[in-house]
Amino acid sequence: MKKSVFFLAALVCMMMQSVTTFAGDRIIPKEQLPAAAQTFIQKTFPGQTVSYAKIDFDGRKTYEVRLSNGTEVEFDKNGTWDKVDCNYSAVPANLVPANIATYVKSNFPGATIVKIDKERYGYDIELSNDLELKFNKNGKMLRVDD
Repeated sequence: MKKSVFFLAALVCMMMQSVTTFAGDRIIPKEQLPAAAQTFIQKTFPGQTVSYAKIDFDGRKTYEVRLSNGTEVEFDKNGTWDKVDCNYSAVPANLVPANIATYVKSNFPGATIVKIDKERYGYDIELSNDLELKFNKNGKMLRVDD
């Protein structure tokens, strides 16, 4: 009886290890990104090259890309952008909803949007002054996190 319990426990451990081996991040060639992601990169960040791309299978399939200028972009399984982090430079204006851009410009003069993240409730925005702003889907300001 003890041997069969030990064998079963060992089998379960081996199965768990094989599952975790297949989960997680894996570097892929940029050509394996969805076509929509490749088009987005070419149009939104002309002149930038893909430093690396990786696919993530943790819970849901997503793609992460780092560009030659350090910008990080995350895409969903279809290649639609989910997050753009330009670190210290401004996020391309065409990615920011107009009412959010207007709010930031009038309430935080001199600050630029360096990160935008689509969330279920709306948008997370990070400014160059390290403030994080939360907006709903309609672009209404919810709160400021510092």
